[in-house]
Amino acid sequence: MKLSRPGINRPGVNRPSINRRAFLGAAALLPLAGCTKDSTPDSRPSSPASAPSARSAPSAASAAVPNRRHDRLIELERKFDARLGVYALATGTGEGIAHRADERFAFCSTFKGVAAAAVLHHNPLSHLDTVIRYTDDDLMKHAPITSQNVANGMTIRQLCDAAVRYSDGTAGNLLLRDIGGPAGLTAYTRTLGDSVTRINRTEPAISEAIPGDPRDTTSPRAFGTNYQKMVLGNALPGDKRAFLRDLLERNTTGAERIRAGVPRGWTVADKTGTGSYGTLNDMAVVWPPKSAPPLVIAVMSTKAGKNAEYDQALIAEAAAYAVETLA
Repeated sequence: MKLSRPGINRPGVNRPSINRRAFLGAAALLPLAGCTKDSTPDSRPSSPASAPSARSAPSAASAAVPNRRHDRLIELERKFDARLGVYALATGTGEGIAHRADERFAFCSTFKGVAAAAVLHHNPLSHLDTVIRYTDDDLMKHAPITSQNVANGMTIRQLCDAAVRYSDGTAGNLLLRDIGGPAGLTAYTRTLGDSVTRINRTEPAISEAIPGDPRDTTSPRAFGTNYQKMVLGNALPGDKRAFLRDLLERNTTGAERIRAGVPRGWTVADKTGTGSYGTLNDMAVVWPPKSAPPLVIAVMSTKAGKNAEYDQALIAEAAAYAVETLA
């Protein structure tokens, strides 16, 4: 399935509001970064497509999975003319996959799941009933839920639902506002042990995804580990964790991504992200049937051209490889 190009109403990329910052000029592509200390020269993946940004060191919690050569993932990069980052972990065995797992990619709307977790972290569950008011000037291009509720506002609970399940850009910005803006969300990621993620702006600039721009970027390993801690770990108490997991399981935007790459009958809790330069992401925790231990799968991708077409099959095929390798 191919999505429309930037400028068309699509999940994760929104139209500017009255306070929109000017878009950046085109940035020069950076050369390929070297492998991490866990890699060897022979294991370095090469891509025919756009160049990545600088890489960051993995967190201690996930450093056990080294970046290694995965021929299938290199084939996918060539097939889709994209740079692909994959971090996957079998939580039952500790085995994993790391391909460009420490390179920087624009996270785009995948931040919205983390923003919802930050709201839950900082407040009692009763805060979910707080009503937030906003105006037409706050509306983003992709605002399928918030655009219908300007007159009466929405509760934090409803905003979490809109941001996570529908990738509503206005809802994402309002959640950011509730936790102190990009700086507040960056601070929350630090509490998760994430020293990699940079959150600098709000929608729509957060989805510019200009190659080489380190703003609003993370790595597959960093964000994948964050989602692991939020959904499976102790980052949130049980009742708040259940609320977030329910939203992720009922996500409406990921049918053609990781969900399309796992076997039928598996449970998927995921958050997608979409940006310029053909950027497609998906962060997921997936559960095999019969109560088998879940897998964490983080897939991020980008292309060289600003108006490059979107190939969601890239994400699905990378996820399928992770499942075949680890399950």
